[in-house]
Amino acid sequence: MAAAAAAKIAPSMLSSDFANLAAEADRMVRLGADWLHMDIMDGHFVPNLTIGAPVIQSLRKHTKAYLDCHLMVTNPSDYVEPLAKAGASGFTFHIEVSRDNWQELIQSIKAKGMRPGVSLRPGTPVEEVFPLFMPEMMEKVRALRKKYPSLDIEVDGGLGPSTIDVAASAGANCIVAGSSIFGAAEPGEVISALRKSVEGSQNKS
Repeated sequence: MAAAAAAKIAPSMLSSDFANLAAEADRMVRLGADWLHMDIMDGHFVPNLTIGAPVIQSLRKHTKAYLDCHLMVTNPSDYVEPLAKAGASGFTFHIEVSRDNWQELIQSIKAKGMRPGVSLRPGTPVEEVFPLFMPEMMEKVRALRKKYPSLDIEVDGGLGPSTIDVAASAGANCIVAGSSIFGAAEPGEVISALRKSVEGSQNKS
């Protein structure tokens, strides 16, 4: 059984005393914070206007902490380079403004040495982020399926009723699923649902 993800506590620095940001960051880390959460708002995507790269850069001089930057902005790609230069550790963007370019955005975030993250507003269906979790592999599956129509293509990892359609529509036909089957109240129903998704995708192609 895989180890559970470690708990990470990230105080939102938006609630700190901005006139003493470095001291507040130090205090939070001393009190046991794992990350420092930095809300970056542009006044367009959300009404508030908060901090940007200059504040991150100033704070970075005073802390080695993981700076978890949450971008509530209309054009997140415009912030990748400035935040990387400023010393941001994590770069979380909103799916609502990145539906057409999230792949390039994730690549550029990683290329600049930051950890990408995705966020969604309360009213956005969670299904909108599912394609983000296996995009590189699904492109490979799609290419293999096109070239080898009768090949058995197996996908293993994170698959269950809520994520199967991404793999199935890419062309995967062998689906490895562990906890989504064994942890279900009715494992047989999950197996049937996975099979139905694969067969449904095959019938469409």
